[in-house]
Amino acid sequence: MSISIGVVGAGQFAGQFTKLFKLHPEVSRVLVTDLVAERAVELNELQELDGTLPDFDAMLASDVDAVAIFTQRWTHGALVLAALRAGKHVYSAVPMAISRDEIAAIIDAVRETGLTYMMGETSYYNPATVFARKKLASGAFGRVFYAEGDYVHDMDLGFYSAYEYSGGAEWKRTASYPPMLYPTHSIGGVLGALPTHAVSVSCIGVRDQLGDGVFDRETSMFNNDFSNATALFELDGGGSMRINEMRRVGYPSHIRESRFRFFGTEGSFEQLAEVSVWQTKDGVEDVSTLLATAETMSPDDEILTHVAPELRASFISGHAEVHDSSRLPDSYIGAPDGHEGSHHFLADDFVTAVVNGTLPPVNAWVAARFTLPGIVAHQSALNGGARLPIDDFGDAPKSLPVAVGAGAEPASAR
Repeated sequence: MSISIGVVGAGQFAGQFTKLFKLHPEVSRVLVTDLVAERAVELNELQELDGTLPDFDAMLASDVDAVAIFTQRWTHGALVLAALRAGKHVYSAVPMAISRDEIAAIIDAVRETGLTYMMGETSYYNPATVFARKKLASGAFGRVFYAEGDYVHDMDLGFYSAYEYSGGAEWKRTASYPPMLYPTHSIGGVLGALPTHAVSVSCIGVRDQLGDGVFDRETSMFNNDFSNATALFELDGGGSMRINEMRRVGYPSHIRESRFRFFGTEGSFEQLAEVSVWQTKDGVEDVSTLLATAETMSPDDEILTHVAPELRASFISGHAEVHDSSRLPDSYIGAPDGHEGSHHFLADDFVTAVVNGTLPPVNAWVAARFTLPGIVAHQSALNGGARLPIDDFGDAPKSLPVAVGAGAEPASAR
């Protein structure tokens, strides 16, 4: 069996995945559409894809088996729902949605239709998360009672140009997107390793003071002036998770955007920008080399023409030693990768799940656990840090098999 995929959105990120979908042996065709038609045409010609379609409605009316959504982050929920209701399997860039109602509706649609939904969370295959999954599976942590996830990406390091590219003349209205509504690169790296979920949160938002017109409530379409936010989550079964989402921060996010820490009763793991260590009561082991990734293409490659130079490192980083790449198709050998070696695994996860009728690791129920805590955290920040409960939609249905990802059994299957 092979499948056809229609890609919605031909911006800075989509080209990484159109290439991988096209290379996959179980994909027969890749089509593309974009609100800016010239971008779809350019991507189609550059990568020798299988054609363009005039708009999203035409994509849903076409005979493609699946759609992959790479549109602006607050648009995903409605587009995913429309695609599922049109009978298409769905791959969605992060976040899953920006409201609890959208998340609930997606889960209902997946349950009712039996179609595949997957959120493409890169941190699930972050080398640190894969390392922590393996350590947890071996019992080396003991009981993990505290973890941290940081997504530290300063606006100066590529975000201004990225928002301007996607947002046009009024880009400052959308660049004010609330940090905690984009939480999956931090939360997903923690909960991608730990078999638990968040049950409550208290969050503090930091109101922006730079005055460049971005995080300005009068300008913002989200009425948002938080540029940084810190949340403390209570986890099911005991323990806690601290999450940082930062957009004004003196940190080299071009070296590492997401970083993680896990503390257990028998062992702990910590990351800085360029150093990662495993620690026990007996001492410290530098595991930086084990988690280091290699470049898969030049930062000057033509596919990255529209990507700010400060962002390109994230689009060229390949597998680390800790990754198990043996399960990937041979056609991916030497292919461009990105976000610390996650792109290959994510593309293959989705195609494999659709072809085999299995649940991908970051299925709708897991995606909800990666996304909803941030939505509630933002509400907490708007209410002065009030501690708020977080709903849980439960585990994925046990009646369906789960497609196991690289590194270890996914948390959703435990």
